[in-house]
Parts: sequence; structure tokens; C-alpha cells
Amino acid sequence: MGPEDQQNQQPEDVTIESSTSSPTSEEQQNTSSKKSLIREYSEAIIIAIILAFTIRVFVVQAFKIPSGSMIPTLLIGDHILVSKLAYGLQWPTDCEFKLNFPPMTCYSSKMVIDFGSPQREDIIVFRYPEDEEKDFIKRIIGLPGDKITIRNKKVFINDVPLHDQNFTQRIDPGMIDGQISHRDNFGPITVPQDSYFVMGDNRDQSLDSRFWGFVKIDKIKGKAFLSYWSWNGKGSWADWVRWERIGKVIK
Repeated sequence: MGPEDQQNQQPEDVTIESSTSSPTSEEQQNTSSKKSLIREYSEAIIIAIILAFTIRVFVVQAFKIPSGSMIPTLLIGDHILVSKLAYGLQWPTDCEFKLNFPPMTCYSSKMVIDFGSPQREDIIVFRYPEDEEKDFIKRIIGLPGDKITIRNKKVFINDVPLHDQNFTQRIDPGMIDGQISHRDNFGPITVPQDSYFVMGDNRDQSLDSRFWGFVKIDKIKGKAFLSYWSWNGKGSWADWVRWERIGKVIK
């Protein structure tokens, strides 16, 4: 084999093209656009959650009526709005963080800016004194310093009869002695400072200040002012929604 043959047997240079290629500018733009879209949605959701939490804590909060203690003013299934600014700007105190929504539960509040004191016949939502995990709704009957007396179902404030027939009901004609129960005969008792005596409008079927005492001002969450939805869920399907109660002002 001569030198010429050896030259012919030398391996040829081969160029191998890679199976992968660098991303084009159009693909990079699409990836960047997707990341930007995800970021925008994430930011919008986070901002919405923060706004909802802020409004719920400082401005207005929605509640559902689960019991009949405020009949006839409020019915079971009423959905109401409660103003947190009715008496001033409140700053939550005694707070605990929990794994739920909202992630923080506060058991009292401090008035930062005072707009005025709660008034007699206001309907308020407050932290139930015997279990502050629960919220109760009742009507203010006694203000700080008032003397409250109940005689045979009739409420007296500072020895003057309370004219409450326009917003209350008493469905049990029987009378219970005050030694047995405080429902129909109670007091006299004086409301302490920074506290309120509250009662349900459904007088014969309400667990209120007659049984567990007073509501302190730092336990009041706000004043009920509007019914925005009312669900009956009974009878004919046409009667499931109480349309006449939607948008009704609470008095």
C-alpha cells in the first residue's frame, strides 16, 4: 500500500449538527409574557385579600342571623351588614393568629377616633361574654348608669316604662317568678360604666343580659344597619328568598 492509498484511507472531517438549538427571541418573549401574567394575577389576588381583610376589620363586616332571638326585627337566614365605624375607628387588640380566614382573631378593640357612644335601641354585634369565639347580636336597652328593672315582662329604665312594643314580641303568656328565672322579673340593677345592658327583641326566647350580664364597650364590634340578603329555604321554591327584606334598613 503506497503513500497515495494511505492518504485516501484517512478519515474525513464530519460536522455534526446539534439536535438542540437556542430559543428564539419570540419564545423568550412568550415565556416572559407568561411570567408577567402570573405575577400580575398573583399581585391582584394578594391586594384583593389585603383589601378585603382591611375592610372587614375596620369598615364593615357581613354576618348571618342563625337564631330567632331578634324576631321580628331580624329573621333566621337574614344576612346583614355591620358598620365598624358607627362609633369610631377601632383598633383590634388581644389578637391571636389561627390557620383560618381571616388568619387573625381579635377579642377586643380600642377606640382610636371616637365618633360617639352607642345609643339606646341600637342593634349591635359583640363578642359573647361567655364564649368570645362567638358573636351575638342584640339591642341596647340600658346605658352606663341606668337602673334596669323588669316586672312581669315590662322593662323599666330608671323607673320609667320602656315603650318597646313596636320592635318586640312576647309569645309566652305565662309569667316566671324571678326566683326561678330572670326572664320576666329581673333587677333592679345599675349598668356599670363602659358597659351596656342588651336584650333580644324576641323577649321570651332570647339569651341576653338578663342571664349573662353586661356587654363591655371594648367588646362591641359594630352597629347593624342593613339586610342585604335573606334566605328562608322553606315552603315553595318561590318563597325561599325573602325579596322584601333585601336592602332593608335595620332599625
